[in-house]
Amino acid sequence: MITDFKVFTQGQGLYEFTDDIRRWLAGQRDGLLTLMVQHTSASLLIQENADPDVQRDLLAFFQRRVPPSTDPSMTFLRHTAEGPDDMPAHIKAAVLPVSLGIPVRAGRMMLGQWQGIYLFEHRDAPHTRRVAAHFA
Repeated sequence: MITDFKVFTQGQGLYEFTDDIRRWLAGQRDGLLTLMVQHTSASLLIQENADPDVQRDLLAFFQRRVPPSTDPSMTFLRHTAEGPDDMPAHIKAAVLPVSLGIPVRAGRMMLGQWQGIYLFEHRDAPHTRRVAAHFA
């Protein structure tokens, strides 16, 4: 079973889409769900979904570690034609997961109580991101 999910973003941040996946898997059997983001400037994470401060802190951490190309610490970057957030977005996607494998039992993802699935948008502008999903 294969599909894709659209995740609409409004700039840098974590966007949960766990419920979309739950609905898609409802009524299925045991298996493995594989997700892959189809973009080179976004990532996928399994992260806490109870306290929004977790998402804010993750965003702040990566913004500090990989600032825009206009930051004096980033003058070594050459790929700047698509804006100051583009190459930093590629760096973040290179160090964070772009695919996830999640066990499924009786149509339910075997996530922990406080875990959700997030698309981590690394660009400043709004985007429509696609996540490919395969369940077998």
